[in-house]
Amino acid sequence: MAGVQAIGRLDQDTTGLLLLSDDGQFIHRMSSPKKRMPKVYQVTTKHPVTTQQVERLLAGVVLDDDPKPVKAADCVQTGECRIDLTLTEGKYHQVKRMVAAVGNRVEGLHRSQIGALELPADLVPGQWRWLAADELRLLQG
Repeated sequence: MAGVQAIGRLDQDTTGLLLLSDDGQFIHRMSSPKKRMPKVYQVTTKHPVTTQQVERLLAGVVLDDDPKPVKAADCVQTGECRIDLTLTEGKYHQVKRMVAAVGNRVEGLHRSQIGALELPADLVPGQWRWLAADELRLLQG
C-alpha cells in the first residue's frame, strides 16, 4: 500500500497495538508530541515495583539524551512486578529507559491502548484488521 506509515513503532521485543494509515493528517494527529496522544503500556518488570518507583515515574526522570525530565501521564501498579504506564510522547526506548532510571528493568512490554482505542482481545499477535467507524471516532476525539 503506497504511502502507508506506522503511527509510532514497537521495538522487536514489544507486542501490542500498532496503527497504520495513509492519511497524513491522521498520522500527524496521532503521533505529534504536541497533540499528547496517550499510549498505555503494560510493563512487566524484573524486580518488584515500589511505591517510590511509581512516584518517580509520575514526577519525572531524566534520560541520557534529554536534560528535561520525562513524566508518565499515569502509572498504576497492577501486580508485584507489573505497571500500566501511560505516556503522551514517544522517545527511543522510552519505557525501558524510564523504568531503568528508577532502578528496575523491563522484562515484558505490551502497548494495550492508543488514545481511547484499546487493542481488541480477539486480535492475536501478527493479525490485523481495518478499524471500524466507531473505533476511528474514538481516536478522533
